[in-house]
Amino acid sequence: MTVEIELDSEKETNLLFGRLDRNLKVIEETLGITASQRGNKIFLQGDEKSVEKASKIIEDIRSINTEGYNLNPEDIRYALRSAQSDTDSTSVKDLFLNNIPVSSKKRFIIPKTETQRQYIEAIRNYDIVIGIGPAGTGKTYLAMAMAINAYLKKQISRIVLARPAVEAGEKLGFLPGDIYEKFNPYLRPLYDALLDMMEAEKAGKLIERGTIEIAPLAFMRGRTLNDSFIILDEAQNTTTEQMKMYLTRLGFNSKTVITGDITQIDLPHGRASGLIEAERILSDIQGIKFVYFSEKDVVRHKLVQEIVKAYERYEKRSSEE
Repeated sequence: MTVEIELDSEKETNLLFGRLDRNLKVIEETLGITASQRGNKIFLQGDEKSVEKASKIIEDIRSINTEGYNLNPEDIRYALRSAQSDTDSTSVKDLFLNNIPVSSKKRFIIPKTETQRQYIEAIRNYDIVIGIGPAGTGKTYLAMAMAINAYLKKQISRIVLARPAVEAGEKLGFLPGDIYEKFNPYLRPLYDALLDMMEAEKAGKLIERGTIEIAPLAFMRGRTLNDSFIILDEAQNTTTEQMKMYLTRLGFNSKTVITGDITQIDLPHGRASGLIEAERILSDIQGIKFVYFSEKDVVRHKLVQEIVKAYERYEKRSSEE
């Protein structure tokens, strides 16, 4: 089957002279078709189902482009992967127009898989959301985007970002500086996500005023957090006591997102993970939503997804021996 699509050379200049060649290459590789561009025409050739899917994808790209959004090849790859999974009704347009406005030059953060979209909806609708899955799936990044968006909308007055300071092969005591300087490397990923969405000067002022607080989990003890959006990152490294302490900090008009990867636990041998226990204890409570990510949701370099798969296969074989 061959399909010809004609672009408007005046209205779609950005598309014609932008990333279209690379986007067509991704569509070719993913759907197993031949896609080419000559002048202002696109030609698609292959089996009927794949060509129809490619044609719909390109129409979605055109529609998004007219609204000022420019999609790169990785965006297209993620969307195609989602559309080929369990939810064939998922469209590129649905994925990319369900964005989160944040205060930065990027203007918005976009969910790139169906699970990420479900995660965002869960955060909108539940006060406690627990995201579990491998590294690179956007658990913390999207939670940060939702926290900033809630602050900009004046839904909350404070953002609190917490992380357990558990050593992953390095010894905390040997790090230089006072206690805050020692903990800073553990909190760096939270700073990185924040600065990716908000201008450094504005973020610095909000941190200075205490409107945004980034702190080790131990500093949560004894507090009640009202009117706040609280994120607990790397929750697989909490102990049972720490997780219970954290969950009971939630005050009025507050929301929390807890993220973790239960395959990367750095607790001392024999210590139970507070995240795994919380999963067992809280799964039946209405008002708490668990969202599970897989290697299909990895949105880093495409090799990261292959690495995650390889380790899962290795660990499965090891457990069976």
